[in-house]
Amino acid sequence: MNRSLSFFSLASFALAAVVAFAPLSADAAPTPKKTTSSKSTAGGKKTSASPSKKTPQKASPAKRPNTAPKPEPALVPAVFDGTPQTKAASEVVVDALTGRVLHEKNADQRRSPASTQKLLTALIVVEEGNLDKPVVIQKVDTLTEPVMLYLKPGDVYTRRQLLQVLLVKSFNDVARALARDNAGSIEAFAAKMNRRAAQLGMLNSNFVNPNGLTEPTQFSTSRDMSKLARAVYQNPTLRQMVSVKEMTFRYVDGRTREFKNTNRVLRAYPYCNGMKTGYTMAAGHCLVSSGSNRGREVIVVVLGDDRRVWQDSCSLLAWGLSL
Repeated sequence: MNRSLSFFSLASFALAAVVAFAPLSADAAPTPKKTTSSKSTAGGKKTSASPSKKTPQKASPAKRPNTAPKPEPALVPAVFDGTPQTKAASEVVVDALTGRVLHEKNADQRRSPASTQKLLTALIVVEEGNLDKPVVIQKVDTLTEPVMLYLKPGDVYTRRQLLQVLLVKSFNDVARALARDNAGSIEAFAAKMNRRAAQLGMLNSNFVNPNGLTEPTQFSTSRDMSKLARAVYQNPTLRQMVSVKEMTFRYVDGRTREFKNTNRVLRAYPYCNGMKTGYTMAAGHCLVSSGSNRGREVIVVVLGDDRRVWQDSCSLLAWGLSL
């Protein structure tokens, strides 16, 4: 297996991407100001060198604003002599194929995983199959906040449609609709979440809802979340869904909305191939990310980070892929 790509070359590749995709501004070069020359008379007075009659000038055409979307800057992995140092409270890097731990920091510390636990919601729904089955939205599905797709009672979508938008944009009402459709109630689905988590070896986790909103008795660890991530990574349907960078969602009334994946590492780092974001004030910034390069496949879990979560996750991912 060729793993000759060094960590330095990974950083160089991403840095080259920044230069290659840097947006060019139409006003980058300032226009030089026109100056009027003058001549002095014998008496010391200045006279204009231009003719006394004013020459009518044509009005310059108005510039059209540059409305083209700016390319998103690439993430450049930080280079360290050893494992990247991050701001995360808890983190783990594992081999996606074998589960071997490559790096850990406070990996067994119980923390809120926020919306990263939607990976478990999706795994249960996908494993039970029949993804083209229609889901009729009920009022109970809409009783949540703050991130919502604003589904309406009586609307009908397939499980597949709801799963895809859940994993791209993380809507809480979508998670509730899928959970209630699957198990009959949020409470019954939470019980299924805990049973499936135990089967995956997630013995230091407890789940109360399908969307990750903070609950006093809901928690997991970065080590447990890496076990969940490996199960998602090995599921072909989910692996494709978590890799989608942007999508169009069509409502039942014909309206459409464009959504960009909340995972900036997926959008901006070429070796990242998916997974899930999460954030609440209590949990901080959380991210499960996966990546592959030249036969190496790695999963990174970062819980309780600050706004550096994208850079931290990118650096850990690049480091793991360079081993």
